[in-house]
Amino acid sequence: MSNYLGAIVVPTFNEESTIRETLRNLQPLRGRWLVVVSDGGSTDHTRLLAKPLADVVIESEKGRANQLNAGATKAKRLMGEEGVLVFLHADTQLPESFEQVMAEFVRSGKDWGRFDVNLSGVQPTLRLIEWMMNHRSRLTGIATGDQAMFFRTQAFTQLGGFPSMPLMEDVEMSRLAKRTSWPHCPTDRVVTSSRKWEREGVIKTMVLMWFYRAAYFLGVSANQIHRWYYR
Repeated sequence: MSNYLGAIVVPTFNEESTIRETLRNLQPLRGRWLVVVSDGGSTDHTRLLAKPLADVVIESEKGRANQLNAGATKAKRLMGEEGVLVFLHADTQLPESFEQVMAEFVRSGKDWGRFDVNLSGVQPTLRLIEWMMNHRSRLTGIATGDQAMFFRTQAFTQLGGFPSMPLMEDVEMSRLAKRTSWPHCPTDRVVTSSRKWEREGVIKTMVLMWFYRAAYFLGVSANQIHRWYYR
């Protein structure tokens, strides 16, 4: 039987500006939760900064789905198929109520879930975007990686992990997971960086995100959306 309640998997790629703050906030959980950083070949100091603050730092093939799956595989080797796998972006902070939420999730009997989200910026438009993200997710059962998705370890294994695709792996994973159970949707919120929204324009980013998601649901391939996203 594992000594851990579960594992928190953090995918990284050139995150030296954010990784220390994210991992420092996880320090009170260590010992009960395994902290795994899965790096996709950073060329900055991400791995060096992460090592003292994580239980395990691994290198994997670049790509968020690849890194999430590699981190989950490493976690399962260390703790078996018990507990909960939590997938946390490197610029996102878990709420203080994290362990309470996880206990409620385990009691719920559901296979997976996600948090509501707060964007870190102060612009009023961001509050509207948060509201729309959270309510859309609650209505559709579709989550995004920014919402710190979590799974019973056995359920994650049975689902086969995140689909190997360059983008939209979180949306596709949600679609697959919904077949086994509706997500556990606590109102507790993670705080995720709004740096991309503020850097590229809040309204512009919102419209593009909607466009990409709509295109995917209408059958446009993840590879094509990836080309648009990084053009």
